[in-house]
Amino acid sequence: MNSFWLHPALILILGALVLPFLPGRVKRPFLLLVPVLVFARVLTLTHGSFGHVSFLGWDLVFGRVDRLSQVFGYIMSLMCILGNLYGLHVKDDRQHVAAWFYVAGSIGAIYAGDYLTLFLFWELMAFSSVFLIWARGREESLGAGFRYLLVHVAGGLSLLAGMVWHCNTVGSWEFSLTDVQHATPATYLIMIGFILNAAVPPLHAWLPDAYGEATFNGSVFMCAFTTKTAVYALCRGFAGMEILVPLGVIMALYGVVYAVLENDCRRLLAYHIISQVGYMVAGVGLGTQMAVNGACAHAFAHILYKGLLFMGCGAVLHMTGESKFTELGGLWRKMPWTFVFTLIGGLSISAFPLFSGFVSKSMIVAAGFEEHKLWVGFLLMLASVGTFLHTGLKVPYFIWFGKNQPKREVWERAAEPPWNMNAAMALASVLCIFIGCYTPYLYKMLPYPEVAAEYHPYTAYHVSETLQILLFTAVGFFLLLKKLVPEPVISLDCDWFYRMGGRAFLTFARKPVQAVDTFVGELYRLGGLIPLMLTARLAGLFDNYIIDGAVDGFARSVRRLGQRLRGVQRGQVQENLVFAFGVAAALIVAFLILANW
Repeated sequence: MNSFWLHPALILILGALVLPFLPGRVKRPFLLLVPVLVFARVLTLTHGSFGHVSFLGWDLVFGRVDRLSQVFGYIMSLMCILGNLYGLHVKDDRQHVAAWFYVAGSIGAIYAGDYLTLFLFWELMAFSSVFLIWARGREESLGAGFRYLLVHVAGGLSLLAGMVWHCNTVGSWEFSLTDVQHATPATYLIMIGFILNAAVPPLHAWLPDAYGEATFNGSVFMCAFTTKTAVYALCRGFAGMEILVPLGVIMALYGVVYAVLENDCRRLLAYHIISQVGYMVAGVGLGTQMAVNGACAHAFAHILYKGLLFMGCGAVLHMTGESKFTELGGLWRKMPWTFVFTLIGGLSISAFPLFSGFVSKSMIVAAGFEEHKLWVGFLLMLASVGTFLHTGLKVPYFIWFGKNQPKREVWERAAEPPWNMNAAMALASVLCIFIGCYTPYLYKMLPYPEVAAEYHPYTAYHVSETLQILLFTAVGFFLLLKKLVPEPVISLDCDWFYRMGGRAFLTFARKPVQAVDTFVGELYRLGGLIPLMLTARLAGLFDNYIIDGAVDGFARSVRRLGQRLRGVQRGQVQENLVFAFGVAAALIVAFLILANW
């Protein structure tokens, strides 16, 4: 290492290692202190390349700081503060340690200047975040965690293979913009690794499966980091990759459709992550400065309002033990502040004027129209209709005003969550409104601030257009309310293929493969093991009775002779010698006589 550079991720890793050994009264301040230090460190970073480490002939770069990495580093560290404040009362150290390693992996990937460093932190994200799923302790969470881990390991292998292939071809491990106009198989392997984390269909089913089963505070972290880190990686390496445009549009529509069908509020929000990340992926695919600005701005806004929505639904789950619409209803009386905060999150994600989504999502739509890709702009606007339908209307209505009568124990448990949860939701709500009202705060941080400064979302045309879309969506919602009532059913998704494929593989392994294994084992036992054991027994008998008998018999004979000779020994050495020589002489004389005879 040529010089020491304090990486923001290092603060989190060291904090995670120290946390379990702290006394109880110190832990809560420490849980807030560490994220605040990380955020402060991000604010003090200067542009440049830092943290160069020579390892096995490779030059690893842990700190590439520029406008693109800074806007993501800023919001990631800020969300870390909000997430820790939200889960401040959680006494399970494992969840806090896993969350900090998870955030460290995300921040480390964002500032990575080479593929090896990127892969190191990329895998740290996957292997640490799975504990936020398992920590819920349900059987469903255990299965969801294993599926999540297997899918991400597969994505990591694709990423690793593409990296090695690409770097072997170009002769450099630098993580930079690839030649998207002349994509190679290595390029596509890397992109597959990225878009899997971005939850691009059909590589998306892990997201609602895992996020819906995570702990109430674990899902707040998970909704913010994995997919948005993937968006950063796409912005860094694949801006202008045209195939990302249709993939992003498909994401935006696909997530909306499944969110409308969903009965579990957290799974609904998880599906809508797919929809909103679709806007960002489409923006990256467009590749213009306006589009990349829009992708970054929307990622920034999305982390805040999606985190706020998961906080609201997580508070409902934490206080009532339920997250399904069919088991909830009328909770605004018991949890009024949580309702207000969740409503702000719904209006933000619906791109309502004066809220954060209005000033970020519109940049991507405008970039689509500017590039004469009218179908992109119109389809993304259509996805906005679905966003307001289910997240802006369905979530607040069926949780807070629905006509379902919750079970007695659910209603009795319902109450406002602890102060720290409300404080985190209040701060996120303020930021959602602040970004929507004061656009320079966000626009000045974007990769191309000059282009962002020229964009003005609050034009009469744009405001009136948005209000008309939202108004007609609201009218349609209430006219079709009976058709939109949630039902306790399961919507089949692409995870059906690997779930059923896994079962088919298990059946194949249990029956035909096991039958063959049993047959081979029995054949080996009859034709190999039994003859071998018989041979071994015969060899043992021969050794015991023939070899050992001969050797031991001779030894016993010598011993008996020695015992008899001891009787003639009188104890004097001279007498023994005379007797020995006498016996020898007698034997020699006898031998000579017999020889002459």
